[in-house]
Amino acid sequence: MNKEVISGQEIVRSGTSCLARVANRFSVVWERGEGSRLWDREGRKYLDFFSGHAVMNLGYAHPAQYPAMHTQMERMVHAGNLYYMEPQVELARRLVQATFGDRVLFANSGAEIVELAIKVARKWARQKGSTEDRFEILTMRGSFHGRTYGALSATGQEKHHQDIGPMLPGFKYAPLNNFVAAASAISNRTCAIMLEPIQGEGGIYPAEKKYLRKLRELCHRNNLLLIFDEVQCGLGRTGYLNAYEMTGVIPDVLLLGKPLGGGLPISALVTREDIAAVLKVGDHGSTFGGNPVAAAAGCGLLSELAKPGFLQGVKKTGAYLGGQLDALAKTCPQKIIGVRGAGMMWGMELKERGPEMVQRALEQGLVINCTAGNVLRFLPALTIGQAEVDEACKILKGILKELK
Repeated sequence: MNKEVISGQEIVRSGTSCLARVANRFSVVWERGEGSRLWDREGRKYLDFFSGHAVMNLGYAHPAQYPAMHTQMERMVHAGNLYYMEPQVELARRLVQATFGDRVLFANSGAEIVELAIKVARKWARQKGSTEDRFEILTMRGSFHGRTYGALSATGQEKHHQDIGPMLPGFKYAPLNNFVAAASAISNRTCAIMLEPIQGEGGIYPAEKKYLRKLRELCHRNNLLLIFDEVQCGLGRTGYLNAYEMTGVIPDVLLLGKPLGGGLPISALVTREDIAAVLKVGDHGSTFGGNPVAAAAGCGLLSELAKPGFLQGVKKTGAYLGGQLDALAKTCPQKIIGVRGAGMMWGMELKERGPEMVQRALEQGLVINCTAGNVLRFLPALTIGQAEVDEACKILKGILKELK
């Protein structure tokens, strides 16, 4: 008996009837992906410049990840973290080797790893023997750290706090790249500063190198932890394996997530031995954290990123993408405020009609995203070439001409 083929329209209708509406979903159903291309249920092909919220850094069905995931799935999908699992241990070893850290802790998502960072920072401060109750963490306006209550409380965007308060106590916010404001917000209750080297959901705002150096010195002087949330901007996205390498500033705690599992949920906290030591047996746990199939994907990702010339290629193509977007902006100053970003992480700020641009691009076969009101966000796979950049910019140029 032949299996009944359900159309994309039928899936959309069914989804609208049973899924909670917490996202403005587009009326498209993805069927498969390969490289930087997606195909919908009806067989139409698209160029993907969003990569599933910066998750598919190597694109879809990449041979460095998928075969390893399939092999591990056939062997063992899950065993639990009371035991050692080779893929998890190997991924932790590689993350230590590729960063400043000595120890790795795993969770499932960016929000969860932010929660763990909050826990580590507060416990670290208390074990320093301070006479003050140091529990406050300074984060940045425009930041986004996740949707659990701790991570959401750390998020410096009031729109995400509306109607669900009160937020958890212990967080202060300062404008990004304003060192005076950050220094003024520090008190004897502060235990850490946490920020994204490049704000993603907040509108693609890079932290300035000089500003980060001053924050590093501020943390040294005041015995504070410096936490970099690289859940979106890490693991090759900037053209460097870790975004902090681009800044020349080494944090105390590094948070990684989105692309690590090749589409499966996994996140990681990397830190020094002396900081990790504040956690004792029972202080942290995660049933699925460091799942062996997701860990196998992470090992594949790191192997690919370590290949000679790979990250240099990301820098080169990323610079080309930024240049082409900037050139496009210069042709439409009445519609585009500006372009900012690095590597394969760019934002084009429009004066208006950002969501409409995204919809029109989708209709013409280009997948992009709009965030922070009217900022078009470009997060393509790290494997794209200049031909794909030209294709995307040609579509965007046509749409901008059509907009009145």
